Amino acid sequence: MNNHEIDYKLHGDDMQFVEVELDPQETVIAEAGSLMMMEDQIRMETIFGSGSDKSQGGLMGKLLGAGKRVITGESLFMTTFTNEGTKKKHASFAAPYPGKIIPMDLSEINGKLICQKDAFLAAAKGVSIGIEFQRKIGTGFFGGEGFIMQKLEGDGMAFVHAGGTMYKKELNPGETLRVDTGCLVAMTGDVDYNIEFVGGVKTALFGGEGLFFATLKGPGSVWIQSLPFSRLASRVFAAAPQKGGSKGEGSLAGGLFDLLGGDRK
Repeated sequence: MNNHEIDYKLHGDDMQFVEVELDPQETVIAEAGSLMMMEDQIRMETIFGSGSDKSQGGLMGKLLGAGKRVITGESLFMTTFTNEGTKKKHASFAAPYPGKIIPMDLSEINGKLICQKDAFLAAAKGVSIGIEFQRKIGTGFFGGEGFIMQKLEGDGMAFVHAGGTMYKKELNPGETLRVDTGCLVAMTGDVDYNIEFVGGVKTALFGGEGLFFATLKGPGSVWIQSLPFSRLASRVFAAAPQKGGSKGEGSLAGGLFDLLGGDRK
């Protein structure tokens, strides 16, 4: 094992957090801002890049790892949490919005997982977090969330987050599945991935599902979420008041006053 062998426990249902148990000198890496709580004698350190040992071997390696994270829209920095005590200690990391935290043992999926750029939450030290460019040019222009994805490599534990309900689909060799690009959370490295245009002008303009689907071809495993954060955010924004002040959002009276142009003070 090249990665630290961390133990963990999941808490909660729809707003989960993962509690990681660290033996002395064990380290976990996490996205900045994901920490929920930690016990004493755990040292926090901000680092460049992916947190893997090979990305920390010199200035150029650190800059390269940090540059890859910038491309995916993430922060330049990550945070490590190391147990410097003589007994086991615990650190907990929370999901950013309602959904499920998915534990991934990379040693069981040939050491590689491809996931959405905002799905990664935390991992054992030694897991390399990079980028996965798609081979076909159509994906680059039209993939939306699915164009530049994160690549997790190693043989340790990693934790990714999915919005809403998470569904795991096993694809047989040659089996094809079409998924909304925002609903795709992760897939194993052997899944063939491309973007497919939705045929028919009416479907494209009025279907409400966008112009393109992610086309996944087996063999391999795929993880799908029912509530992408982009979809949740768009609904919240649409329901938010467009003017300042409290207007009784969600009430029938509030809607009637807005419709009639009434002045409620």
